[in-house]
Amino acid sequence: MFQTFETTADPQFGAERVARLRAKLAELGVDGFLVPRADEFQGEYVPACAERLSWLTGFTGSAGVALILKDEAVVFVDGRYTTQLKEQVDGAVFTDGDLVGEPPQKWLEKNGPNRLRLGVDPWLHTKAEIDKLAKTLGARGGELVMLETNPLDAIWDDRPAEPLGAVTIQQFDHAGELAVDKIARIAALVAEKGASAVALTDPSSVAWAFNIRGQDVPHTPHPLARAIIHASGEAEIFLDIRKTGIEARAYLAQMSLQKEPSAFAESLTAAAVAGAVMLDPDLAPYALHLLIEASGGSVMAGDDPAKLPRARKNDAELAGSLKAHLQDGAAMVEFLAWLDAQAPDSLDEITAVKALEASRIRVGARMQNPLKDISFDTISGAGENAAIIHYRVTEPTNRKFRAGEMFLLDSGGQYINGTTDITRTIAIGEVPEEQKRFFTLVLKGMIAISTARFPKGTRGVDLDPLARIALWKAGADYGHGTGHGVGSYLSVHEGPQRISRAAMQELLPGMILSNEPGFYRPGAYGIRIENLIYVTEPEMIEGGDRPMLGFETLTFCPIDRRLILSHLLTREELLWLDAYHAETREKLLPLIEDEAAKTWLKRATARLG
Repeated sequence: MFQTFETTADPQFGAERVARLRAKLAELGVDGFLVPRADEFQGEYVPACAERLSWLTGFTGSAGVALILKDEAVVFVDGRYTTQLKEQVDGAVFTDGDLVGEPPQKWLEKNGPNRLRLGVDPWLHTKAEIDKLAKTLGARGGELVMLETNPLDAIWDDRPAEPLGAVTIQQFDHAGELAVDKIARIAALVAEKGASAVALTDPSSVAWAFNIRGQDVPHTPHPLARAIIHASGEAEIFLDIRKTGIEARAYLAQMSLQKEPSAFAESLTAAAVAGAVMLDPDLAPYALHLLIEASGGSVMAGDDPAKLPRARKNDAELAGSLKAHLQDGAAMVEFLAWLDAQAPDSLDEITAVKALEASRIRVGARMQNPLKDISFDTISGAGENAAIIHYRVTEPTNRKFRAGEMFLLDSGGQYINGTTDITRTIAIGEVPEEQKRFFTLVLKGMIAISTARFPKGTRGVDLDPLARIALWKAGADYGHGTGHGVGSYLSVHEGPQRISRAAMQELLPGMILSNEPGFYRPGAYGIRIENLIYVTEPEMIEGGDRPMLGFETLTFCPIDRRLILSHLLTREELLWLDAYHAETREKLLPLIEDEAAKTWLKRATARLG
C-alpha cells in the first residue's frame, strides 16, 4: 500500500511540547515563535523530518501555521481544515485562527502585545511573509528576530532523518523538451534581466528544468534539491550524491555541476558577488536574502523563470496526461463496478481505499504503465465524514457504509506520463432528495467551468463565480477554491494557475487545472465532483468578434446518475452530460477486461436527456 491508516496526530502532547518550546524561546530572549507547515523548500508536501507543525500541535493538514506566544497559542488554517483542526488539536492549549481572513500578521496587528520580539526561522518563510510580519511588528514597537537555529528542532528528540530518495531521469518522450534546452532558455532570460544568475529553490522547478524526479516527499516525485543557473549558461545542482546512481550522475554531468547541498550557500554568495541574483520573493526562503546581503551582493526580485513554462504543458506532456487519465479512468470504473456489487454493510472507508489502490496497480500492470505512487492520501469519506473537506481516514475514524448515504472519494495516481486527481460522490442505496438537489447544483457548477469560453487575459478569479452561482442562488457555497494547477508527474497541487477568489494568474494554453466545486453540511454529508481540464488555444466562435480560449477535459469516469435531478439541469447541461458519458464509454470500454465492469460502465453512462 502507498497509503497507511495510522493516526499521526498527537494532540495529547500539545501542552507539554508547547511548554518546552516556550522555555526554549525564553532562553533565546524572544517572546514568541512561528511554526509554519512549510519546510526549507517551501513545499506543500514535506518529509517527515519537517513535519514540525504536526509534531507540535497534532494538526496534519497541508496548510497552516502556529503562533506560539508566552500566554497564547493559535493555529491558523484555511476553510478546508476548520473541522479537522477541532478534531486534531487540544482546544485547551490552542485556539483557532483563520489563515485566509486573518493570517498571523493581521492577527498580531489586532491582538498582539506591543514591543513583541517574535522569533522566526528564516529558512521557513519567504521574503513576502517576512516583510508583512516586520511591518506589523514595527508599527507596534516590536521586532522580528531571525533565529540562527530552529528552537523546535532543539526539543524534537526523535526527529526523523532527512530523506535520501533515489533520483530518476524523466525521459524526453515524457518531458517533451531536453533539459539542456530548458536550462539555456532560463539562462537567456537571466541575461536579459541583467542578473548574474537565478536560484531555483522550488523542487518542482528543479525537477522540471533538469528532467529528473525524486522520492524525498510523500506522493510527489520531488528531489529535495536547489539549483543555480548562471546567465552564462552554466548550471549547478545541489543534490546529495547518495540520491544519484551512476546513470543519474552521468546524465546530470552533461548539463551541470552536481554539488552537495552544503555547498549551496558558498555558490550563492559567489554568484551574488558577480552580480545580482534573481530570487522569487514568494518561493525563496528569506535565509537566502540574508546570505546574499551578508556577502555584499544584491537580490533581484523576480518570478521563478521555470514556473510558467512548467505550468504550460507541451504537446508531449498533454498527450501523456491524457493517456494516464484514460488508464486511471479504467481503474476507477473497475473499482466503482466492484463497489456497486457489494452489500453496504460489508464496506468501510479503508476497504474502499485498499480496493481502489489495488485496481490502479492491477490496471497499471496490464497496460505496462505502473502506478508509481498515489498523488495524495485518498480522501475516503462515508456519510458525515465526507463533510470534512480534507478528511484522512485512519483506523480509529474508519466508518462503515450505510444504505441511504453518499460516499465521497477523492484520489489520484502518479504515473510516469502524468498526475491524476479525480473526485466522485457515489450513492449508497437510495439517497434523500435534499442530497440529490445539492449534488445537482454542484454538478451545474462543474459543467459551467467545463464549457466556459473566455478571452485572453482571463484569470481564475474571473471564472470562479461560474462554479458557484447555482449554489449561491440556493443560499449555499463551499469553503475552498474551485481548482488548482496540476503538474506533469510532479505535484498534484501546482502554481501559479488556479481557479479561486484569489487566483490572479492569467490562464494560458496548456495549463492543467482541477475543476472541483462542492458542498458540505457538517455532521451530515459532503459532495464534490472533480475532473481535470486543460486550457486550449484561442479559437474564433461563429458570429463572434474575438478568439476565445476554453477547456478540454482530461478525466473520463461516470458521474453518478442516481444522484442527479435532471429537471434542475438546463438542456445545454443535459447535452453536455450525455456527450461526456458517451465519450467516457467510448474511450474506456476498450481498456476494460472484466465483463461485469463493462456492463456496469454501459449502464452508468446511459443517456439522461
